[in-house]
Amino acid sequence: MPLSETPAGEQLVSIVDDDASVRRSTGRLLSASGLRVEAFASAEAFLQSDRVDQTSCLLLDMRMPGMDGLGLQRRLAESGWKVPIIFLSAQASEDEQRRALAAGASSFLHKPVGRDQLLHAIRTALRGPTAGAGLES
Repeated sequence: MPLSETPAGEQLVSIVDDDASVRRSTGRLLSASGLRVEAFASAEAFLQSDRVDQTSCLLLDMRMPGMDGLGLQRRLAESGWKVPIIFLSAQASEDEQRRALAAGASSFLHKPVGRDQLLHAIRTALRGPTAGAGLES
């Protein structure tokens, strides 16, 4: 069943962020909004999980110890993984933002991100490809 036809409660949003408070608060928000959520403390933990192929949308921090967000995005693209990625970052440079969007990210949000802005970005990403990725602040 295409993602656009999958009920929201069956779609898995995976969060990859090294900040435990971000994982917790974002996970609670998304769960309360009817989404299934899994959270991972690192890119490596996400890659080693059995959730990669089940993920419908990936919320990805840019800067993390070990593999960073761009590295994970590149690795997933190389393996043919075609699920929308929404970057969340507090300290990304303009170059990192540009590279993430050029590599196909659905959107790039700056922390702290508002509830409505985050939910809108996720709903848009889950509906499918848009007419162009954008930078959101």
